[in-house]
Amino acid sequence: MRKLLRAGTVAVLATTALITSGCSANAGSGDGSGPVELTYWAWAPNLDKVVDIWNEKNPDIQVTVNKQDGGDPAVTKLLTAIKAGSGAPDLMQAEYQKIPTLVSADALADISDGAADLEDHFAAGVWSSVTLGGDALYAVPQDTGPMMFYYREDILNQFGLSVPTTWEEYADVARKLHAADPSKYLGTFSANDAGWFTGLAQQAGASWWSIDGDAWGVDIEGDATTKVADYWGGLVEEGVIDNKPMYTPEWNSALNDGGQVGWLSAVWAPGVLAGNAADTAGLWKAAPMPQWGSEQATGNWGGSSTGVTTQSEHKEEATEFATWLNTNPEAIEALVKTANIYPADQTGADEALTEPPAFFSNQPDFYEVAAGVADTVSPFTYGPNVNVAFSAYNDEFAKAAEARTRTAFTDAVAAMQDITVADLKKSGFTVK
Repeated sequence: MRKLLRAGTVAVLATTALITSGCSANAGSGDGSGPVELTYWAWAPNLDKVVDIWNEKNPDIQVTVNKQDGGDPAVTKLLTAIKAGSGAPDLMQAEYQKIPTLVSADALADISDGAADLEDHFAAGVWSSVTLGGDALYAVPQDTGPMMFYYREDILNQFGLSVPTTWEEYADVARKLHAADPSKYLGTFSANDAGWFTGLAQQAGASWWSIDGDAWGVDIEGDATTKVADYWGGLVEEGVIDNKPMYTPEWNSALNDGGQVGWLSAVWAPGVLAGNAADTAGLWKAAPMPQWGSEQATGNWGGSSTGVTTQSEHKEEATEFATWLNTNPEAIEALVKTANIYPADQTGADEALTEPPAFFSNQPDFYEVAAGVADTVSPFTYGPNVNVAFSAYNDEFAKAAEARTRTAFTDAVAAMQDITVADLKKSGFTVK
C-alpha cells in the first residue's frame, strides 16, 4: 500500500518547494547518556499541559511540544522537512484527511508493531482513517467529530414541529417551518466548508477514494454523493433552506435571533454556539442526524490523530507516547479538560465526559447521545489529493449555491470528480 501511495510522491513534494519555513530539528539522545528526547508538532490548545503529565512520570522519555499552525500549513511544513531529509519532528498531529497525503510523501511511519492492538478503543470508521483500509497503522486517533443535528427546541415546539429522524422528515419540517415564518430556516447549505459536505456524503455511504490493486479509484460522483447533492439542491431551489455560508456575520446573527433553527454540525458545536450565540444557551438540543435508511450512520467533520514520522530516530518510544496520549484514562481526562477535545477513544470519552457542556445544561444526556452517534461513523477513505477535491468543492458549490438549482448541485459533484481525477493523473498516480 505504501508503494501505491507513493506513486505520486514527486508531485506531492513539489508543492512543498513553495514554502521554505524553518523546521525544528529532530531531538534525541541515542548514546544512552540521557533521556530520549522527542519533539511533537501539534496545534491543540494547552497540549503541553497534558504532555507535562507524561514527562513527570517518564523521566527516560521526555516530550517537547512545538506549537504549530493547524491544517495545511502544518502539513506543508512537515513535507518540506521530509524532503530536506532533516528537521522533522518525532510526532505530528495529523488531521484524518491529510494522512494519505503524508503517507504518499513517506512522512508517516507504520507503527502497527507497537500499536495495532488498539483497534478496539475506536469506532470502526475512525480506525479506517488511520489504517487506510489495510494492515499498516499510520497514526493513533486522538479526537473525532461525529456529526449531529442541533436544533432550537423552543422554536420547533412553538410551531408544533417534531425533531426529524429521517431526511424525508427533515425536508418536511423545513418546509413547514419556513411556511409558518419565512424568516426562519431549519438549516443552511454552506458552500465554504468541504469537510461539512464530506461528512454528509460519508453518512450516506460515500467513500470518495479507494485503492484498487496498484491504482486509486475516485468515486466522488457516485450514487451516495449525488443523492446528497440532489437532496440539498432541491431544498435550496424550493427556498425552504438557506444558502448562505456558515461563519459569517449574517449566519451568526441568525443563530442569535432564531433565523437559524437547526444546524447540522459535529460534537464540537457547543463551543461554537456558546461563542457566537451565548444568549441562546439552554434553548438548543442535540440529536442524531436524520437518516437515509434503517441503519444508523453518521459522518465525521473534523478530528485528528498522532502519527510518528519516518525521520524519527526513536519510533518505539514515540509510539509508546502516542499510545499513552490517546488511550490512557488520565491523559484523556486531561485532553478533555485542558484541550477541550472530544476523544476518539470511546471508553475514555465515556469516563471523562460525565457532565454536559455548560451551553447544553438543559440536556443532561448530551454526551450519551454523542457516544451513541460516535459509534456509528461510517468508513471513509481519503486520497492523496484531498486538498484539490476540497478546493474544487469550494469553487463549484459556490456557483451552485448562487444558481440555486438542483441540477447545479449535481453538476458541482460531477465537476469535483473530473477535477480530482485529472489532478491525480497529472501528479503521476494510476487512476482506475
